[in-house]
Amino acid sequence: MPGADFSRLRRWTKTGSILLLGSSLLMGQTQSSTTHKKKAAGHSASSTTKKSSGTTHKAAAGHASHAAAIRRAATRKRARRPLSAKQIAKSRKLQQAFVASSQLRPMAQQLSTIRTAAAYEGVAAYAHSHTGEAAAAAYLAIGHAYLLDHKFPEAVSALHSANSVGDALDDYADYLTAQAYLQSNQLPAAETILDGFIAKHPDSIFVASVPVLQANLYLQEGDPQAALRVLDAHRSEAIAGKADFQLADAKVKLMAGRSADALQAFRHIYLSFPLSSEAAAARTQLVSSGAITSLSADERRHHADALYAAGRYEGAAEEYRSLGDDSSLDSNARNSMLVAAAACDWKLKRLDRRELERLPDTSDDAGARRQYLLMELARDKDDTETQRSIVEGMKARFPSSPWLAEALYSSGNMYLLRKDFPTAILYYGDLAHRFPKSCESPHSGPCSNYSPSAHWRAAWLTYRQGDSAQAATLFDEQITLYAGGKEIPSALYWRARLYEDDHQAAQAAKYYRTLTRVYRHYYYAELAQEHLARLAQSDPSLLLQTASVAQAGDAPSTAQLDALQPEDVPELSDDVPDQDPHLVKAKLLANAGLNEYITAEIRAADGSDEWGAFAEAAIYAAYGETAHAMRLMKRAVPFYTSAAIDAIPMAYWRILFPQPYWQEIKDSAARNGLDPYMVASLIRQESEFNPNAVSNKSAYGLMQLLPSVGKTMAKQEGMGRFETNELVDPATNIRLGTRYLKQTLDKFGGHPEYAFAAYNAGDNRVLDWQAMGHFRDMDEFVESIPFTETREYVQAIIRNEEIYRELDKAATQRAAAR
Repeated sequence: MPGADFSRLRRWTKTGSILLLGSSLLMGQTQSSTTHKKKAAGHSASSTTKKSSGTTHKAAAGHASHAAAIRRAATRKRARRPLSAKQIAKSRKLQQAFVASSQLRPMAQQLSTIRTAAAYEGVAAYAHSHTGEAAAAAYLAIGHAYLLDHKFPEAVSALHSANSVGDALDDYADYLTAQAYLQSNQLPAAETILDGFIAKHPDSIFVASVPVLQANLYLQEGDPQAALRVLDAHRSEAIAGKADFQLADAKVKLMAGRSADALQAFRHIYLSFPLSSEAAAARTQLVSSGAITSLSADERRHHADALYAAGRYEGAAEEYRSLGDDSSLDSNARNSMLVAAAACDWKLKRLDRRELERLPDTSDDAGARRQYLLMELARDKDDTETQRSIVEGMKARFPSSPWLAEALYSSGNMYLLRKDFPTAILYYGDLAHRFPKSCESPHSGPCSNYSPSAHWRAAWLTYRQGDSAQAATLFDEQITLYAGGKEIPSALYWRARLYEDDHQAAQAAKYYRTLTRVYRHYYYAELAQEHLARLAQSDPSLLLQTASVAQAGDAPSTAQLDALQPEDVPELSDDVPDQDPHLVKAKLLANAGLNEYITAEIRAADGSDEWGAFAEAAIYAAYGETAHAMRLMKRAVPFYTSAAIDAIPMAYWRILFPQPYWQEIKDSAARNGLDPYMVASLIRQESEFNPNAVSNKSAYGLMQLLPSVGKTMAKQEGMGRFETNELVDPATNIRLGTRYLKQTLDKFGGHPEYAFAAYNAGDNRVLDWQAMGHFRDMDEFVESIPFTETREYVQAIIRNEEIYRELDKAATQRAAAR
């Protein structure tokens, strides 16, 4: 491609030497523990930024002090409360059980997932061939599986066997046995277990659940007074504020004949816990008693709104329509509810235009929403005349309505996809003008959370139309008006590019430096580093933070750029108390396939708020459940894409950027002339290293290959008869996937950005996007990808490849320094 940056292509070709991971740096091995103190070195993965609340940043001194703090923190272990002799003894017993049952885990995990006859037989054979705690863990796994299958006698038998041969997990065996008895209506047997549970297992995570179970048991026995005594004993505890406790309390009151109190309690549950299963049970009681009508229209609407916000459109539509049929409401209120129900139908892709048109055309918020929905239906039909007419009418009738903002943004997207860029600019720009602030930032007057995105799209399309002067103004506005927006990295980079085009190297360097400081591992930060290096060839001082450079007009000042701060990295520790009984028990639960209890068990440990997420992820990573471990860690440290390598413990990084199947990746990459880091990055983005991943489009395995692609690649590889299920074999998937990726790269001239976009969205779309106009370099093409998912996909793979490389470089340096 003319003008493409070929210097970057070297990253994707076969490298002469591969940096290998040192075994001591793998998660769960003998790496020294570190605790990382707070450091302004991160930014959330969602790309949002925040302004500094303090003084402006002075780069050189500030960075040095932060780095020193990180190094000092890395040498410290956290002081924690010593374990008692009883806890140490418990921990040792659990550890022995964990070691004894280590070979059980694959079978137990399979049983908890699929529960086939073969899976049951495998775990049963293990139980019969082992003794003590190993056998107990196997019987517990079987009992747990039978309980899930509602085979209660079999569950009780297996759980009794677990208790008879071991006691490391006896609280789980007792609790699950009680559940089996309750669900099979063997109430006296359940009562016997529950009555003595707290005294027998005072440290169990189930202690807080027992009162509600007991209360429900007494209710089943028809003894509300006994249930009330149990609940009364715990009203001052935290569990009294939970929905299950309050539902049990409401049922007790109902059975005791306190109907008014009971209905008030059901009402409270319904309104206070709208998304809970208890709310559904409370609604049933309110409807059957006729008390649902005692709820005010506002209360019912708020409940429906909560369902709508949570994406529960069926339930919300039912509630809205019920309100729409309520004769006690005036016509405008009923119409508002029916329009809200229509919005649910739109979300469920079943909205009928004629039904919507029959609703009154009012001049209130409901009328604005109705017009917006009609506009969306016109857009679906590609009816531009009706779409434009509706939007113009909304501007006149509802100039500050949020539904106008919705309509403007949707219209901009419509014309963007139609490649009518001037019209798209008008809609995006109009939205940003009418709603100049995001509702999430301090504001007065009309606002829209679409404003930052709409403003950026108008700015970018203006740039692509060749109006550099206006684009520069809009880029400056983006940085000044929406400093907390995810579009800021793009705005900083492209404003710097325009300064470069204007031969204002000092100004360009200032923006590039801001990018690399605040968004360390972002796609645009890497590009900024490359541009800084080129600028520094003629003026090395541009690499350093310099005094303020004079600027004209409304361009962001040096102080405004310095006010852009990376998000603080909270205190992170991989100094896990390996002897904590709850943590050891969590590992043992994994052996038995009781994964749903691992999180709660870890949270019960002292100090787990500081290390619990890492410990949980480490459990899954240690057993090869890479995808689960990675998802846990992404949630725990969402700012990792901006953090310096030394700001986060290396053990965290190795879960975030794992390298399973590394030998297969290296071998297949070498055969196809690919960089293994690039292959690993693509797998991370496609499947998170889950070899059994199947997409909603029937793409399989690590590299998410369609069966047709797999069949073609297998034939080229000379594999003979090919079956789709072979795609879940990691080695086969990598072998075929790397061949396919190589062919895709070759098809697009060796440009990885094109290849990644095609891998995600298809070859034809990439060809279509290439035809949108001239791109002077690859960066312009990537920013111009109209599908947000594909654009972020391409940027993420390029970013992650560099992080992989940086991590292995750091590992090699640490190994050499030992």
